[in-house]
Amino acid sequence: MASAPVDDDMFDEFLNQRGHDTETVGWEESYNKKQCPDCGGLHDSGATECSVCGWSPV
Repeated sequence: MASAPVDDDMFDEFLNQRGHDTETVGWEESYNKKQCPDCGGLHDSGATECSVCGWSPV
C-alpha cells in the first residue's frame, strides 16, 4: 500500500489547530560554536549539517 508524501505545512496547521506549538528548530549555541539540537554535537560556526547525526536546519 502506497502513501502520499507528507505536507509539512498541512501537518503543522493540524497540530496548531489542536493546541500544539510548532516552530522551526535551528542551531543552538554553546561556547561560540554551533550545537546540534538533536544530538548535542558541537561544530564550527560555518557548519550547515551535523557531522555526528546528519541533522540540518530546514
